[in-house]
Amino acid sequence: MFEIAPSILSADFTRLAEEISVVKEAGVRVLHVDVMDGRFVPNITIGLPVVRSIRAVTDMIIDTHLMIVEPSRYAVEFAEAGANMVSVHVEADPHLHRTLTAIREAGALAGIAINPATPVSMLEEAIEFADFILVMSVNPGFGGQKFISTALNKVRVLKNMIREKGLDVRIEIDGGIDGSNIADVVEAGVELIVAGSAVYGKDDPAKAVRELMEKGTVWV
Repeated sequence: MFEIAPSILSADFTRLAEEISVVKEAGVRVLHVDVMDGRFVPNITIGLPVVRSIRAVTDMIIDTHLMIVEPSRYAVEFAEAGANMVSVHVEADPHLHRTLTAIREAGALAGIAINPATPVSMLEEAIEFADFILVMSVNPGFGGQKFISTALNKVRVLKNMIREKGLDVRIEIDGGIDGSNIADVVEAGVELIVAGSAVYGKDDPAKAVRELMEKGTVWV
């Protein structure tokens, strides 16, 4: 089964608590939070204070994606701020084992994020220390980008790697997911689907979530 994780990057920050409540009422369990530093990616978004604020207004699972340089310096702090899931980029962290272990010890699930042009083979030595892998299907840094279709094959390769190693690792995907491609994403083996503009870019986010779930269940 798959889940939708709405990204607050596309939400109205003047009404953030309300925006979170709306998708929760639609059955959403996971809320995706994009953290960008203007260095690893060409944009700056939010940080620890917003994660703490979100934690104070909801019991939803907070999935924090760190698109930052030196993620090992801050990963544990995000877990301590209330994030239940923390992912760091394989391209940004030369000491993945140490960072992933620290995230787990802080009480959160540890994830590895991988950019579109990065091969799955880069995960070979670290995947057993992760709870989930976040496959980027756009180049990180901005919302509303077009889906990169080669991500589907990457998911399939990753699924085979997980199966061959006998691991219990979930696959998440982020970028350009909407009603036109969600069924293909689910068929490839994704279990957690991040959706930003496809949810919060609509007049009725709750209805948008339900419609995405319906279109994705073709392969379930």
